[in-house]
Amino acid sequence: MNASHTAAQPARAMSQARDSYAVFREISTRWSDNDVYGHVNNVIYYSWFDTAVNAYLIEQGALDIHAGQTIGLVIETQCNYFASLAFPQQVEAGIRVAHLGSSSVRYEVGLFAQGEAQSAAAGHFVHVYVDRQTRRPAPLPAALRVALEPLLRQTDSQK
Repeated sequence: MNASHTAAQPARAMSQARDSYAVFREISTRWSDNDVYGHVNNVIYYSWFDTAVNAYLIEQGALDIHAGQTIGLVIETQCNYFASLAFPQQVEAGIRVAHLGSSSVRYEVGLFAQGEAQSAAAGHFVHVYVDRQTRRPAPLPAALRVALEPLLRQTDSQK
């Protein structure tokens, strides 16, 4: 028997509904975001993930990028694409937290064309929070935990 028939196939990524995200941040596309194929280049989506999450954390007083003792390092990232986005569209980045650990956070971000019900792209990244000087894992600061707890994704069993 062929091994591909016996192994379980991973679930196919699906577009996400707008109401599955806790907060949103508007992002303006730029002329330079488009690639030669006439849509936003995949690299830009990852930049939008960083921008949405870090702007939220700064606004909440949970991240000081210049003098904070604890910083987040990305150790994993992924994005799935479902529909094209292009300049001059407005993009709305939905943010939620799938896991809040002692020193790590899994952020999930959905990118939506303005007003659309389903995401054009959805992905995640994991931050491990470390001491700025030693780069060793550090407990999440209290202000960060307070800012992130409202974003925790509810599973069906928690609703």
